[in-house]
Amino acid sequence: MALAAGVSAGACSYTTPDLAPTIPANAQSSVIYAADGTAIEVLHAEENREEIPLARIPVHLRDAVIAIEDERFWEHEGVDLRAVLRALRTNAAEGGIEQGGSTITQQLVKNTLLEPDQTLERKVQEAALAYQLERKYTKERILELYLNTIYFGNNAYGVQSAAEEYFAKPVEQVTLSEAALLAGLIQAPSRADPLTDPAPARSRRDLVLAKMLELGLVTPSAHAGAVLEPVTIAAPAVEQGRYPAPHFVEEVKQFILDDPRFGATATARRDLLFAGGLRVQTTIDLGLQAEAEAAVATVLTDPLAGPEAAVVAIEPATGYVRAMVGGRDFFGGGDQAKFNLAVGLGRPTGSAFKPLVLAAALQDDVELTTTYPAPATMALPFGDGEVWNVDNYGEGASDTPVDLVEATVRSYNTVYAQLILQLGPARALDVARAMGITTPLAEVPAAVLGTNDARPIDMASAYGTLANRGVHVEPVLVTRITRMDGTVVYENVHAQARAIDTDVADTVTGVLRQVIERGTGTAAQIGRPVAGKTGTAQAWRDAWFCGYTPQLATAVWVGFGAEQISMVPPTTAITVTGGSYPAQIWEQFMARAMAPLPVLDFVPAPAPPPTGPSAPSAPSAPTAPTGTPAGAPAGTPVDAGPVAGASPIVPSVTGLQANVASDALAALGYQVVRVVRRMAPEATTEPGLVHAQTPPAGTPAATGTRVVIEVER
Repeated sequence: MALAAGVSAGACSYTTPDLAPTIPANAQSSVIYAADGTAIEVLHAEENREEIPLARIPVHLRDAVIAIEDERFWEHEGVDLRAVLRALRTNAAEGGIEQGGSTITQQLVKNTLLEPDQTLERKVQEAALAYQLERKYTKERILELYLNTIYFGNNAYGVQSAAEEYFAKPVEQVTLSEAALLAGLIQAPSRADPLTDPAPARSRRDLVLAKMLELGLVTPSAHAGAVLEPVTIAAPAVEQGRYPAPHFVEEVKQFILDDPRFGATATARRDLLFAGGLRVQTTIDLGLQAEAEAAVATVLTDPLAGPEAAVVAIEPATGYVRAMVGGRDFFGGGDQAKFNLAVGLGRPTGSAFKPLVLAAALQDDVELTTTYPAPATMALPFGDGEVWNVDNYGEGASDTPVDLVEATVRSYNTVYAQLILQLGPARALDVARAMGITTPLAEVPAAVLGTNDARPIDMASAYGTLANRGVHVEPVLVTRITRMDGTVVYENVHAQARAIDTDVADTVTGVLRQVIERGTGTAAQIGRPVAGKTGTAQAWRDAWFCGYTPQLATAVWVGFGAEQISMVPPTTAITVTGGSYPAQIWEQFMARAMAPLPVLDFVPAPAPPPTGPSAPSAPSAPTAPTGTPAGAPAGTPVDAGPVAGASPIVPSVTGLQANVASDALAALGYQVVRVVRRMAPEATTEPGLVHAQTPPAGTPAATGTRVVIEVER
């Protein structure tokens, strides 16, 4: 009794330097969201908290907390003398500290304004500050502050975080039974942890419900129903510690941590990110992200010893990054697993860089029909008497000069070496930078062969410039950042710049379509208009495929992350080129990514069609044709067209490129149905070529007949 009187008297007489104490702001967790509003990860430092207004907290949750923690909360002025006396009697009878007698206001003071000392002086100070707090704030505000501050165990601070932690739902949806369970955790969260032992948690819940019934805060029927409910804790939405698109999420974090717009110092930016309650809206499409990861896993089947891949998909018109794979399992252990290969230092791109040089050449009025010698090897003089020895890949060569279309389709190094010497490396690389390459580029002739390092995100962006008809948009990861109260911290402003002329971009696209139709990229065919280019770096250490539709540009890199290792047997099952694993990953991903979207064609290139093997022509009718199908090798035989008064004869198209065969059949009036099938191990037909046709060649068939062609991939 003497102690109670002392505390009460002290509370009335004790003064502090601040006679109107102010509760400091709580640290609040930040949340990163996908493009569709799905929460990806919650970021917090020491405390996982999301503050919410009292209006969002159900009345039955407020009543449950008041019933078990401070039943006369609405009546006292900060200190409840009756509760103190009751606690003293109980503690004396039990021979220890079983009850504290602190009010909700005192607990708020203890948790926010005072050090955790267990002394009489501190208790007097606590009571005095509680009394002063009640004179400054309304009861509703004190309760709101308390419910957003109190610890519920498992790193959940405040009722909103607790509802998400234990029930995986917002606090507004918490039931009476769940509210009583949360209220029961406040006194001793670790002893009544429902995640580890539901029995003590249920006992505490039932105690809270009984107290609510005693105080008339719940009806007998509601009480009876709540007591009968089992303790059901929601399973984590994802494996503990894991979250989707982890490399992308890390890049979003770095965007905030590195940008002085979010704070003058690194410490200020870190505090804002981890304790500022930010709501970060991003561009990532979790559906496309899953497809990208699945494509990598399907093609690269050795996750331990084999090469790994990086994938970046960008929406050309907006710059929005829709998918990002930065390497193997981010959570797989070790620092290397967390290194983002999609945005790191970059790797040599090989021939995937050639389209950027082609764009520079066309921009400088070099004609697409210009021809160059294309031998297997060339010694090219440059500089002060120096000689540059250039070789084509494998046995690639042409006995006659070829135009830039054929040089790109066949990826002739010797032709592109001549082209960059004609342009000058500085001019070519200026265009590459304007299209989206941000890594340092050495202005040397060998740059045309992809000797400089470039990042997958930059390559996707540069090819996106082609898809966007020459207009470059910087890659965007974050669209908007707000605080909890809706205050806008950052908002992306769309900015674009013309990098190359529209007709130049369209012309390059027309050439890159042929790369996939009949060149080194046939493994990337997905049954709709696509354009792209393969790239294989020196000694097969890095392999690329970069390509696009009008709606999406995607770059794929394959290699070893920790160091550059030649991807040849026995290190890898095959000799890895851009047309193998990277093109296969690209095809797997883009086929699924584009499936729900309408089939859009590219705008036709304005340049006149080139002559030679790449020149388009169709069988004539009604007389026997003398030309060759579009893209077919010179001399390819074509069956006679229709004769007046008779059904036309179905020509043989087996062995031709799929698009060439389709054009030839369509020119005769047939409906073409293309069936793409995976190539059997024993197949002799090359990928992208027609394997079989129905009806067979030589069959009379009227105009409008469906002709099915089976294409290997």
